[in-house]
Amino acid sequence: MIRPATPADVPAVLRFVRELAEYEREPDAVEATEAMLHEALFGERPAAEAVIAEADGTPIGFALFFHNFSTWKGRSGLYLEDLYVTPAARGSGTGKALLRHLAGVALDRGCARFEWAVLDWNTPAIDFYRAMGAVAMEEWTVQRVDGDALARLAGRA
Repeated sequence: MIRPATPADVPAVLRFVRELAEYEREPDAVEATEAMLHEALFGERPAAEAVIAEADGTPIGFALFFHNFSTWKGRSGLYLEDLYVTPAARGSGTGKALLRHLAGVALDRGCARFEWAVLDWNTPAIDFYRAMGAVAMEEWTVQRVDGDALARLAGRA
């Protein structure tokens, strides 16, 4: 079963985020707190949404997503920030169900596309995404500015 996350799910979402960071070899990179996630998901101006995958009433995975915008398409897109399924539930179809659910959300909302990033070494995830019909955007690379570099770029350092 896949359902929208509720405020009561914030501890599980944070746990999943931490488990995902561990899997992605960045266990110390998570700065998020329950309060931060609550505000981001359920505050006055939510920045993102999440859905929870459950088996027998127990959360076994989640997907966190938000809208972006394509000027070329003139429409919103859906961006998947995190997809995580607990190790015990992998291979059960949960990941596929989460992706299908979000594809449906994208279509229902008139989105032009549904996209996400994946680490280049994460072969199991890449193979899974290819099997679901995803195509790599080989000509594009992600660019990021954060921390001190962000403050310098803004002229605030």
